[in-house]
Order: sequence, then structure tokens, then C-alpha cells
Amino acid sequence: MQDADKVFLEYVVKALVDNPNDVKLDRTVDEMGVLISLTVNPADMGKIIGRMGNTAKAIRTLLRIIGMKNNARVNLKINEPEGGMRPESRPVNGEMATKTVDQAMEDLKGI
Repeated sequence: MQDADKVFLEYVVKALVDNPNDVKLDRTVDEMGVLISLTVNPADMGKIIGRMGNTAKAIRTLLRIIGMKNNARVNLKINEPEGGMRPESRPVNGEMATKTVDQAMEDLKGI
């Protein structure tokens, strides 16, 4: 069963999210191994990533174990939704949190 990794991932992800119909998986195989790209509803991204990325790490670990069983290297790519914001670009108190090194050093001197 070559698609065991895809079937497993689909089962786990659909069990975690609130919008299972929005789950999309794309499996590609090349000389580097298997790459599974996962797309979910933007509202469900937090459930897939988990606190500090722990859920995503656990899913990736289990996929690697399934890959080892089938003599394949399996990697998971979680597609970021359109308009998604990474932590460093999120506004803090209405202002962008991006600072230069000099600004950060000045803030530290005041402590």
C-alpha cells in the first residue's frame, strides 16, 4: 500500500479540524522521497500546528515512522493560508512589533 502515509495523514487531520471538507492533500514522489503538502481552512491552522508547533512535530514524526516502514523518506509541508501572518509580523497593541537591533538594544538599556 503505497499511499498509506496519505491515508493516515488525512484520517488524523480530519479528526483534528472543525472543517474536514476543506482538507486537501497533495502527494508527490521524487528522488528525495515523498512530499505531502497539506492545506486546511485558515481557521483550523492553529489546531494543526498546535502550541509551539508540537502537534505538527508529532504528525511529522509519525509520518516518518510510516515512511521508514515502507522504505521511503516522508516529509510534510503545511501550506500557509493567503493573508496568513507570521508571529514576527503580528501587530502588538496596534503597532507592528518589528524593531531594529538598535531599537531593541535601547529598550534593554532601560531595564
